[in-house]
Amino acid sequence: MDNESPLDEKLPYQTRPMYFPNGASVEEFIIPDEDRELVLEQIYPFSPIPKLTDIMYDIHADKTFMVKDFRVTWEHGMNYLVSPYYPESGGTVIDWWDENWNDDASSDEELEDDSGDDFDINTKDDDLPF
Repeated sequence: MDNESPLDEKLPYQTRPMYFPNGASVEEFIIPDEDRELVLEQIYPFSPIPKLTDIMYDIHADKTFMVKDFRVTWEHGMNYLVSPYYPESGGTVIDWWDENWNDDASSDEELEDDSGDDFDINTKDDDLPF
């Protein structure tokens, strides 16, 4: 039985070098369009798995992209799911947010609701526990 996870089992696709502005490079998999959904399902680490047509926001690049444009690199013995802007910004899957992440009204309401907060801005330094 194979104990390797999809992250550390090298994908069965050809690779090409992906270059960074500093001249460094990593291997990028060339994933055919017909396999992109399967690859996403195999290595996307969160739930729910987005659709290929979903729009995500790369917080490092400050840009949106369609999920189908994801890239996968082979680095440090692992498959890395990265944004299309990875060479410029370094955004991996952990840096992908829903494109509407900032439009959620409930987040604003939570910020305005300070009931239950134990933080007192008027706390004196000698009242701090450390």
